[in-house]
Amino acid sequence: MKRSLIIVALLVGFSAIGFAQKKEAKVIKLDQTPGEFVIKELTLKPGKYIFEVSNTGVDHEVGFVIAPVKDGKEGDHIKAGYLSKAIKNGEKGSSKIVELKAGTYNYFCPLNPTPHYKIVVKE
Repeated sequence: MKRSLIIVALLVGFSAIGFAQKKEAKVIKLDQTPGEFVIKELTLKPGKYIFEVSNTGVDHEVGFVIAPVKDGKEGDHIKAGYLSKAIKNGEKGSSKIVELKAGTYNYFCPLNPTPHYKIVVKE
């Protein structure tokens, strides 16, 4: 019995930590339709974000990629920005927490495929 209580307490504690982390990050909701994202450009403040992507009418799985842009060149993908899985029509998926600093980033879907859209992060 005592062991069961300890396990329950640990599970509640880990759930609370996960909830607190999500609470400190702002959720950005994006819809993908065939060949494009509905929102074409974002202007954000530096901070922590979770990207929630909905597949709205795309007849195959979609994903999400975010990458920094410096001197007009796209850098390596931010791995925390990937969705936890490719999502089917009617489904949603979320990234992990992504910390964005001042600068420019691109987001796109390599599976849909979509154009590369801009995120400007500034105070």
